[in-house]
Amino acid sequence: MPATRASFGWLDRLVDAVHPPRTVYAHCDIPCGIYDPYEAQISALTVLRMDQLIGELPMPAMDAKPEDRAAYASKLSRYTAVKESHAERVKSEVRVIWGDYFTADHAKQYPQIHDVTWKLLKQASKARQGTSVADAQELVKQVQEFSELFWQTKGAKTRRIPSLQKSGGELVVQVPP
Repeated sequence: MPATRASFGWLDRLVDAVHPPRTVYAHCDIPCGIYDPYEAQISALTVLRMDQLIGELPMPAMDAKPEDRAAYASKLSRYTAVKESHAERVKSEVRVIWGDYFTADHAKQYPQIHDVTWKLLKQASKARQGTSVADAQELVKQVQEFSELFWQTKGAKTRRIPSLQKSGGELVVQVPP
């Protein structure tokens, strides 16, 4: 089952301790003004973790039992499906912010918005298509850059905190005023 924000309850508690939450109801396509690149960051870290797990998955020996081969194929299929789902989720979350939140005024003040977004979307596709840990790490890096840029457009300062995920990495969070 793909990971959801609810699956990371302990991470939410850590982030809440560092940065107390504000009331947020939901994102809608109205536009409602509620945008946050958090989900894109978690999804990028998930892509990285799935590539790590795929790389660590021992291939069965030539004389392996059929059930061992089936177990390998099942794990590989699940890891791949989750990785692809989360790479697409990165793209979806970023496209919503890019298309619904960023304005022409943002683009004038931050002319790199379009290039950063375009490269990130291309990197998400590349990470989705392969199993390279380096490609997934680059995706995480680009999502972090996008997140920092997003918060700059809101006039917020950011900092990076350890994600505490098995994949490692950091999350970009806004610093309370």
